[in-house]
Amino acid sequence: MAEHASVSTLLANAYEALRGVDLVSASALLDEALSVDFEHAEVHFALKCARYWTEGLARLHDIANPFERGEYVLGLWKTFVQFQSRLEGDSEPCRYAFKQFCFSLALSHYRALPAEEGESQVGELALRLGRCLKGAGDYDEAARELAIAAKERRDDAEPLAELADVHALVNEIRESKALFREAFYLGPQRIALDYLESEMIRRLIDRVRELGRTGPELAEWIPVYANLFGVFTVKRELKAVEAGKLRQSIYQLENELRENSGEKDFLVPRLINRYFWLIDHCIAAKEDRSKIDEILLKLRLLDPQIHKQYTA
Repeated sequence: MAEHASVSTLLANAYEALRGVDLVSASALLDEALSVDFEHAEVHFALKCARYWTEGLARLHDIANPFERGEYVLGLWKTFVQFQSRLEGDSEPCRYAFKQFCFSLALSHYRALPAEEGESQVGELALRLGRCLKGAGDYDEAARELAIAAKERRDDAEPLAELADVHALVNEIRESKALFREAFYLGPQRIALDYLESEMIRRLIDRVRELGRTGPELAEWIPVYANLFGVFTVKRELKAVEAGKLRQSIYQLENELRENSGEKDFLVPRLINRYFWLIDHCIAAKEDRSKIDEILLKLRLLDPQIHKQYTA
């Protein structure tokens, strides 16, 4: 029992060191834990993670610019998620500690950017700061930075999706659903799915992937199934100019689909999502039922299965 308690203490201290962005101390504590219990599964899992970061960060000193350093660390996170998924065993405390380590480290580099450089890219920097603060668990500060990013980068899906994610993490579900719906309308390809972590959006992404929607087109199908599954349920009434732009974008997408069938995997779900938006608008504006039926006919011709699910 004493050995197990000792290992537990060493693991806890290692994870605390990671939260303090001290990978060297964390690795030393994990090595000590291994000497206490060579068969301990969580120790082996954590040591493999530590080795990944030690090797991955070896090149960091060759990057001079703080912003690029932050980008490099966040790039390592994407491959780390895949690396973890291939490891035997699992440990949520370990995963969380390394997540805090990664995003806190990236945050320190972004914050080291000279003031004059930060002022020239307010929106980009605020997005990165918000993303890192969210990953490190500071949701209030993350929301503030991401709100700045969304204001600076109007009509950009990326900061909106990150802001929606923060709202979901603090259980502000109504705000989250509204923002996610807007973000996936504006530009699914702009959204970095790997950085979204709230349970609501992760479960949705997993369900869509299980349906066989993979690769770059996965993001395009997320708002379609979010509508069918009753996830993006918080909707707003469109202004007249917005409704006009929506109809124009539908017209353009229909033409693109006729002229470029090679882009079908992207264009079909994007068009379906806009049909859904237009139907919602027609209902809210109390337009004649014949207009809705016309859109439904287009939907049935475009994708009979989705039409069936939508009208069931």
